Amino acid sequence: MPKVTVRYWAAAKAAAGIAEEPFDAATLAEALDAARERHPGELVRVLRRCSFLVDGDPVGTRGHETVRLADGGTVEVLPPFAGG
Repeated sequence: MPKVTVRYWAAAKAAAGIAEEPFDAATLAEALDAARERHPGELVRVLRRCSFLVDGDPVGTRGHETVRLADGGTVEVLPPFAGG
């Protein structure tokens, strides 16, 4: 099972109460399910609005269960940002 780092930004970081944490997950869907399990409540709501980068590449509209994670990889959790 790949070991990945999930990094939370802005509202996701506030909801998780941590900037980053490790997970064992083969897909983005597995990593996000584990994050929801570890941080029930506000993070679950915030994740619905987030976009994601996996090793620097945008996930876009791909199904999270189809996005494979590599050992040592990074998932960036990006809530919508305001400003301009």
